[in-house]
Amino acid sequence: MTLKELLTAFGNGMWGTPLLILLMGGGLFFMLYSRFLPFRYFKHAIQILRGKYDGEKSEGDINHYQALSTALAATVGMGNISGVAVAITMGGPGAIFWMWVSAFVGMATKFFTCTLAVMYRGRDSLGQLQGGPMYVIREGLGKKWQPLAILFCIAGIFGTIPSFQSNQLTAALGEGLLIPLGIEMTFGVRISIGIILAVIVGLVMLGGIKRIGVVAGSMVPVMVAIYVIAVVAILLLNYELVPQYLLLIFTDAFTANSVLGGAVGAIIVAGARRAAFSNEAGIGTAPMAHGAAKTNEPVREGLVAMLGPAIDTIIVCTMTALAILITGIWQEHTEGLSGVTLTIKAFDDTLIGGRYILMIALLIFAITSLFSYSYYGAKCFSYLFGAKHIHYYQYFYIGMVVWGSVTSLGAVIGLIDGMYALMAFPTMISALILSPKVIKAAKVYFQKVDL
Repeated sequence: MTLKELLTAFGNGMWGTPLLILLMGGGLFFMLYSRFLPFRYFKHAIQILRGKYDGEKSEGDINHYQALSTALAATVGMGNISGVAVAITMGGPGAIFWMWVSAFVGMATKFFTCTLAVMYRGRDSLGQLQGGPMYVIREGLGKKWQPLAILFCIAGIFGTIPSFQSNQLTAALGEGLLIPLGIEMTFGVRISIGIILAVIVGLVMLGGIKRIGVVAGSMVPVMVAIYVIAVVAILLLNYELVPQYLLLIFTDAFTANSVLGGAVGAIIVAGARRAAFSNEAGIGTAPMAHGAAKTNEPVREGLVAMLGPAIDTIIVCTMTALAILITGIWQEHTEGLSGVTLTIKAFDDTLIGGRYILMIALLIFAITSLFSYSYYGAKCFSYLFGAKHIHYYQYFYIGMVVWGSVTSLGAVIGLIDGMYALMAFPTMISALILSPKVIKAAKVYFQKVDL
């Protein structure tokens, strides 16, 4: 069995019924248990994000906006452009519906997991305040649950490798820029791109979360604006087809009659897997970013965090899906077209210079994602081996940037999907057990806050 086949089998094997029940069922439980609390205070979450409460003296490294931007830099990225194309390829248009469902319940999951990330912050080996599922488990559940924290961190080191981003950015540069210029995508060209990316990532990564937060906070709005404007232009040019394909997303989700879809269960799995990579609800990565926020009000950060799935999956992923569907690319013979190359063709066939507009957005998407994932993996490594040894992880991470540029997409997706699944179990189990603590804190918070 080749490495690609082994990793693909690992990813497919981990995404079974138990995990779907845990993620989607758990999210539904959070939604009902909180009586839709995150949705009822959506306006208040926007006020927090706009900085209304940033003046308070609180522990932490970054403000609410930078925390959300860091999380979004990892989620509103290649998962929204390439991941949506992968979802349609794997499960047909109906997979998008199940991405919506996962995101909707994921908003409640994000509220609980990120509230807990601030509520149960802990100190690393150097005494720095940290947040994330491993600290929630250690501080909130106690030492007897330590194996869950260790499992999360081991999976987190490999689940947050940058190989998907570097793989798809390399493919995008080849398809969108180099091949049209007559430059073949040889091994040497691909590894050269990987080395350049590794150098850029290293310069920012070594600055820690404060530098990542500043860079992400400035780049995320730019990348979202460029991408949204381009997709809106595609939708306007094909406005008469939009209702038709929105309806197809709904019908295909239950009938499984699409050209590329299969059994309904397979479509649900495809949608849930790509939604997990898109918004990370229940996986545990975003709580590590939100756990660094400057706030003494855990509920406040939970409200900010729940905006993530609404932005990256319900809005950005939907726009990407419609751009691919209405151009008809998904119905063509797609051999050789996978992930980001499918999206590039959709843009190029519709907009003059579409591939170059997408290339700008892709470059920003991928690089900001690379920054955020380095922070997540570093926190997992520090928890296991001590913060003073973090430089060893940084070498490993930079190496994974280069590896991703030359390996196959299937191998990368299999490894990351499998590790994401392993990360979800400790994150969701600890959040479900500690959910009464979140409800209690929410009641106290909303009694005293001036809405």
